[in-house]
Amino acid sequence: MGAWDDLGMPRSSNDQVPAEYVADGVWPHATLAPGAPVSAYYGQAFARNLERAMNATGHTLRSLAEVTGVTHSTVSRVLNGKVMPDLGTLARLEAAFGLQLWPGPAALPPDFMRP
Repeated sequence: MGAWDDLGMPRSSNDQVPAEYVADGVWPHATLAPGAPVSAYYGQAFARNLERAMNATGHTLRSLAEVTGVTHSTVSRVLNGKVMPDLGTLARLEAAFGLQLWPGPAALPPDFMRP
């Protein structure tokens, strides 16, 4: 439960998981490949925000799982760019930290071509 690439959970597009778009560096602080989709930028920014929130509060994967009901493996997969969180997971994580983790359009680079 909790991620858009879980078995039985269809993807809404043909996008790969966010970390597949790394061109240089280490996820989530890497440079993304030219032509990376919106989902890769959002996933990267979300992972950075989650990492920052966990560091600021001292939460580990397991302590965050206890507080939120989101499995530690799902949190790890989100942090590592292997999945995008579903809305329930997003809501639980944001509620646990009391702040917005989802980046919105600010995640996109200034030169990103918008439709």
